[in-house]
Amino acid sequence: MSTITIRPSACPACDAAPAAEALAGRAAVPDAKILVSVPAVHCAACISTIERDLAKMPGVNSARLNLTLRRLSVDAKAGVEASDVIARLDRLGYEAHELDVGTLSMTETERQGRELLMMVGVSGFAMMNIMLLSVAVWSGAEGATRDLFHLISGLIAVPTVAFAGRPFFRNAWKALRARRMDMDGPISFAILLTVFISTYETLQSGEHAYFEAVVMLIFFLLVGRYLEFRARAIARSAAQELAALEVPRATRLRAGVESVVPVADLAVGDIVLVRPGGRVPVDGVVTEGQSELDRALLTGETLPVFAGPATLVSAGEVNLTGPLQVRVTAAGKDSSLHRMADLVANAESARMRYTTIAEKAASAYAPTIPILSLGAFFVWFWLSGGDLRLSLNIAVASLIITCPCALGLAVPAVVTASSGKLFRKGLLIKDGTALERLAEVDTVVFDKTGTLTMGTPEPTNLDAHATGDLRVALGLAEASSHPLAQALARAIRERGLPPAKIAELTEVPGYGVEGQWQGQRVRLGRADWVGAKAGAVTAAYLSIGAETRCFSFADQLRPGAQTVVRSLQAQGKEVWLMSGDVPEVVRDLAQRLGIAQWQAEALPADKAAKIEALHAEGHKVLMVGDGLNDTAALSTAHVSISPASALDAARAASDMVLLSRDLAPVADAVSLSKTAMQRIRENLWQSGIYNIIFVPIALFGLATPLWAAFVMSISSITVTLNALRLK
Repeated sequence: MSTITIRPSACPACDAAPAAEALAGRAAVPDAKILVSVPAVHCAACISTIERDLAKMPGVNSARLNLTLRRLSVDAKAGVEASDVIARLDRLGYEAHELDVGTLSMTETERQGRELLMMVGVSGFAMMNIMLLSVAVWSGAEGATRDLFHLISGLIAVPTVAFAGRPFFRNAWKALRARRMDMDGPISFAILLTVFISTYETLQSGEHAYFEAVVMLIFFLLVGRYLEFRARAIARSAAQELAALEVPRATRLRAGVESVVPVADLAVGDIVLVRPGGRVPVDGVVTEGQSELDRALLTGETLPVFAGPATLVSAGEVNLTGPLQVRVTAAGKDSSLHRMADLVANAESARMRYTTIAEKAASAYAPTIPILSLGAFFVWFWLSGGDLRLSLNIAVASLIITCPCALGLAVPAVVTASSGKLFRKGLLIKDGTALERLAEVDTVVFDKTGTLTMGTPEPTNLDAHATGDLRVALGLAEASSHPLAQALARAIRERGLPPAKIAELTEVPGYGVEGQWQGQRVRLGRADWVGAKAGAVTAAYLSIGAETRCFSFADQLRPGAQTVVRSLQAQGKEVWLMSGDVPEVVRDLAQRLGIAQWQAEALPADKAAKIEALHAEGHKVLMVGDGLNDTAALSTAHVSISPASALDAARAASDMVLLSRDLAPVADAVSLSKTAMQRIRENLWQSGIYNIIFVPIALFGLATPLWAAFVMSISSITVTLNALRLK
């Protein structure tokens, strides 16, 4: 008997820092043949449940679930397919989608993150050791003892600066080559000049060296840089996630023989077999078979649609009930799903050109810093009659006191305080510029299914039916995988009713379920199939002999849906509802919520185009959506929010993630963003006033480098305290 080894479940905190695990010398996620996205996992219990169940699955060698990325990595023996793992997860109650392992391989960005984390560790370790040596100097060490401690500190600091200061030096050099100055220019100049004067003071047996200050500066700057990187890493490319959702392999039929081939090898005209439960790998036309397709990921349609010969299908749709043979019209890079990924990538690159307030201020402020410092050096060198030590001290003090640390904190401090407040309300901010963009919003566009509603149909008229009819409906519904049948069965079971004993149960793909009960034929399914007249509402129809009954359904509103719409309208925002669902359903929901502007049967490209049109009219749009069909619109919008229940691709395309089921925090975020922008402007003014007061003091030689570092710290603390007023 083969031994099955399952890695221990990692705690959420461990999963949140895969880069740190890699630094410790072990991979966070094993190399796996199968990689699937599991959007519904949310806690350590989910990890334990899934990994323990997969341990019992034949052919599985190891499995590891990453809670942060919501990805399951499975190392399995030959013969175990992704569809087998997905089916097992489905039995556990977890929706899953296969991902392309090659598409999600390590990128250069991830390597940069590991490099940054290593630099943080090195600079932190060096800082602690230099501080220990500095304590002796501060305690009164003099003469040879002081010089020895300064020398040892320098031997630690110089290689640390050379290694850990590279991000600042590289950026400053690139900026200088492009004949511009960014915030890293003055920081690099301050670091190098401080190291130089500290080395000079040490070699001249001076009383003061500032090795601990320069390494401490690098450490804290790197911590901020790494936290910023992690925020961007969490908001990883939605285009990459969309590409990974494409089915990597398909079953091709030639002369009646099945063969599994990469989708990239398919040609127009090939015939592929799509089994029940599988995703359609290509764009094409059904040639044989009948079934129903779940298009919710692509179009947002609540109900599955019938598919038979001549039906057009698109990559990414899910085949529900019967096998289909599809003639390929587009595959791989030419498919509709891949075109959607390209649309998202273009929208993301456009949105990344947004410039923050701090960057605008730094572009005007940063070039003046080295000029002032250099000017102070030459002026004092002339006034002092060539006293190099005095001139360098004043130049370094001027450079440190004008270092744009407070300016660099002005925006992040406010974003951090705002993020904490919104997180406690159930809203996670992923992008540091999201609050700035959110404050400019005047229009809010909501998706319907899964956003304003829970995306789960519920029967609305069970009380109108006799107990016997409900038992027959339950007996039929339990034999179907259709979403309406499952919802009907669940609601009837909750009433404690047993199912009627139905003989000869048969599910007819695309139509419904039928059987024999008390000598009569009974059917549950489409209106025309059971002999009923279809109404304007979402419904399933039951026929017992010649009589028919109608079970109507409605989508359950998400908690806080009415509150958030009223609150946004009270703030003067224009609210839109856009959905891929049918007009009757969308109109009814818009009327229930009081939304005047709505659009039905909107395809993904239609949603993105509408948002672009609103932008062209001068509006700034907030998009709130959850499905794959919303991903392009989320990326196109000025700012975007997705529920935590959304697909990975939708969450990746969004600037914020709604952690709770309640939609009310969306309105709170819009309101808070206005206050946050006010705090940012106050911080920028404080930074400006600080420089007006203290820069002349440094230039006139009234501040030592140590005193300058202290004053600079006070400025940064003041900015942080002002940001904390948001709490």
